[in-house]
Amino acid sequence: MEHYKTIKHTFEPVWNEQSEILILGTFPSVKSRENQFYYGHPQNRFWKLLAGIYEEPVPETVDAKKELILKHHLAVWDVIGQCDITGSSDSSIRNVIPCDLTKILQKSSIHTIVANGAKAYDLYQKHQQPKTGILAQKLPSTSPANAAWSLDRLQQAWRAVLR
Repeated sequence: MEHYKTIKHTFEPVWNEQSEILILGTFPSVKSRENQFYYGHPQNRFWKLLAGIYEEPVPETVDAKKELILKHHLAVWDVIGQCDITGSSDSSIRNVIPCDLTKILQKSSIHTIVANGAKAYDLYQKHQQPKTGILAQKLPSTSPANAAWSLDRLQQAWRAVLR
């Protein structure tokens, strides 16, 4: 059985002044922490989802992933800046210290915040929404743990917000 570890988010958000939609996850998975970039688990459908929505090739490198995000005026970050967690389990998250979204929200064109899954949404509502005053839209998680949603079904739900 894995034990809780206090872990700090160690990589920067992806955004620029033209970013209009902020996509928030909960906290990087073990694989994402190893890769030092978002949605690093090979079974996570995030990059396939975005590529499908925007009719682009699935990005393979960090630079290609950043390019896809910025080209379509998106931003990607996580709700949590530090927490106690067991492995990659969102359900194990406790002792949350939220990220400071202020800089992104003040220096970009963000008008929509999207939560990648129910846990990201719940954590945003609790720790971020009172500070930002912006309501988030909850979208189904791209995590492989959300097996009930096919990639096609995910794309339909996400496309309605991202297009």
